[in-house]
Amino acid sequence: MLVKTYGSAVFGIDATPITIEVNIGKGISFILVGLPDSAVKESQQRIKAALTNNGYKYPMKEITVNMAPADIRKEGSTFDLPIGIGIMAASEQVKTDHLEDYVLLGELSLDGSLKPMKGILPIALKAKSEGYKGIILPKENAREAAIVEGIDVYGVESINEVVDFLNNDSNLDPVKVDLNDEFFDKLDEIGVDFKDVKGQQNIKRAFEIAASGGHNVVLIGPPGAGKSMLAKRLPTILPPMSIDESLETTKIHSVAGKVDAGSGLVTNRPFRKPHHTISDVALVGGGGYPQPGEISLAHNGVLFLDELPEYKRSVLEVMRQPIEDRQVTISRAKFTVEYPAGFMLVAAMNPCPCGYYNHPEKDCVCAPGIVQNYLNKISGPLLDRIDLHVEVTPVSFDELAHDQPTEKSRDIRERVVQARLIQEKRFQNSKETHCNAQMSSRELRTYCKIDESCNAILKQAMDNLGLSARAYDRILKVARTIADLDSADYIQTQHIAEAIQFRNLDREDWAK
Repeated sequence: MLVKTYGSAVFGIDATPITIEVNIGKGISFILVGLPDSAVKESQQRIKAALTNNGYKYPMKEITVNMAPADIRKEGSTFDLPIGIGIMAASEQVKTDHLEDYVLLGELSLDGSLKPMKGILPIALKAKSEGYKGIILPKENAREAAIVEGIDVYGVESINEVVDFLNNDSNLDPVKVDLNDEFFDKLDEIGVDFKDVKGQQNIKRAFEIAASGGHNVVLIGPPGAGKSMLAKRLPTILPPMSIDESLETTKIHSVAGKVDAGSGLVTNRPFRKPHHTISDVALVGGGGYPQPGEISLAHNGVLFLDELPEYKRSVLEVMRQPIEDRQVTISRAKFTVEYPAGFMLVAAMNPCPCGYYNHPEKDCVCAPGIVQNYLNKISGPLLDRIDLHVEVTPVSFDELAHDQPTEKSRDIRERVVQARLIQEKRFQNSKETHCNAQMSSRELRTYCKIDESCNAILKQAMDNLGLSARAYDRILKVARTIADLDSADYIQTQHIAEAIQFRNLDREDWAK
C-alpha cells in the first residue's frame, strides 16, 4: 500500500515542502531514498522502538520510503514523525483521510515522545502559503509556529496523540497566539539601561548619533573604562523593532536553533558578542550544510567585537562585503544560500598592547612603534566602514560617587526615533537606503551639501589634523545625522565640527 505524508526542510531561511512516500510490499527490508543524511537514515531504529513501545505494530515487510523532491538534501531528525505516521498509515493502523491536510514535524524518542526542533517559523510560513490546513509538531515549538495566522497549529507530546487525532479518536485544541499581543507585550523589555552609567557623556552622545544614523562605531580606551558596558546598552536606544523586522529576525534565530522552547517572537534587537577566537565560518556562516553565522544572528541588531585587534585578520576581512551589502552569500558547488546581515558593528579595543597609551594617569610601557603596529592589525578597508572613532577615558572618582540621576535609555530612544523618521521620509523612494550610514555617493552629494563656512572648517580639519581622504565622506554622513537630531534642514558648522571629533584613528599623529 502506498501512502503520502508531508514534512518540510529548511534551506537558508526559507522552507521547502517535502513529500514522504511510503510503500509496503513483499519482503523484509527498509529502503530510504531521497538524499537523506545520517540523522534521517537512523530514523528507522527510533521509529521502530517508538511504535513497539506504544503498542503499535511495526510491519515486518519491505518498507520503501521516498523523500521528494529527491535532489534536495534532507537533514536532521525532524522527519521521524512523518515517516513513522506514513509507515503506520501504509500498514492500515492510521486513517489516511486527513493526511494531506497536515504538515508533520518532530523527532521521536524511543518512548514515542516528541522532541523540539529548529526552523519552525519558516516552515509554518511556507505551510500556510502552500494551503495546508494545519501543522502537527512538538508542543515546545507550538507557540513559535502559532505566530503565523491562518493555519491551525497542534502541539503534541507523543506519537499517541497524533495517531488518536488522525483516527478521530480524540480532538486536539489548536494553539492560539495573538501576534499583536505577543509583539507589543515584550517590545519594551529592557534588561540594562543608560541611566546606570555614570559619566561618559561623550560616549553616550556618540552612541545616540550612531543609533540615529545606523553608523558603525569603534571604541578605543584602556581596560576598565566601560567599553563593553556601554556597548551592551546600545540596543536599548535603537528604534523598536517593527513586526516585519521581528518576524525576519525570528526566522534567522529559528533556523539556527536559537529560539527558546516555548517562546514565540524575537522582539528585542539582537546583541551578539562572539569571542575573538571565532572562526570566519562561525562569524559569517557556512559549513557543509550552511547555517547562519554571528553576523546574520545580529541582523536588525548589534554585533559587538570586543578586543578587535585580537581577532584573526581573515575573520575581520570576511566581514567587509556583508557590511556593505547587508547580506552574506554562501556558495557551494551545487547551491547558493543567502542570509540577511543588516547589523550595526560596534568594536572595542585597547589603544596598545599594554592598554595605557594616552591614559591620563598611567604610563604606556610599549616600545616605540608598537602602538602603530598594534593598530595596523585592523586593515584600512575595514576601518573605512566604521564611521565613528570614539576615545573612551576612565571615569573619575567624583563622577562615580555622584548620585545625580542620568538620562534613561527611553529618553534617548525618543530622539533617535525622531531622527530615523526624518531619514525614513528622506529615503522613501530608495529600496537600498534606510538610514544615513547607507547613503551612496550620489545620495551623499544630494543630501549632504555644505556651504562655504562648513567647507572651510572641514578643509582646515583635514589639513591640521592630517585626516585621510576616506574620512571626508564619513564626516559628512555623521554630520547629516547630527543635523537630523537637531531637526535641521541643512548641515551647519557645529554639525561638521562635532562630526570631526569622531575620526581619531584617521589623524596621522594619533599613534605617535
